[in-house]
Amino acid sequence: MKDKEDKEHKPRKKEANMFMAKPQKSQPSILMTVKDVATYLSVTERTVYRLVKDHHLPAYKVGGQWRFKADMIESWMQKDGAMDDLAQAAEHAHPATPQYA
Repeated sequence: MKDKEDKEHKPRKKEANMFMAKPQKSQPSILMTVKDVATYLSVTERTVYRLVKDHHLPAYKVGGQWRFKADMIESWMQKDGAMDDLAQAAEHAHPATPQYA
């Protein structure tokens, strides 16, 4: 009798049924402005424009204004060399102050 009760209390495995599965909606990517990206990357807006101009940062122009997909910025940050591009662009914005003796 106990064996029968144990079998009844075990959770059943879910059966895969393609007709019952709901299609997952893809989340729309958040669009960021130049100011948003500058704040996120801790750089100036000018640096963001420079990165776009040099084709280092993925961007879209919408109605004459640059827009950035948040997930694409994340992907860009993960790729090799992204931090080098960022440092190089920031250095051009603020060249080192000459040292005088």
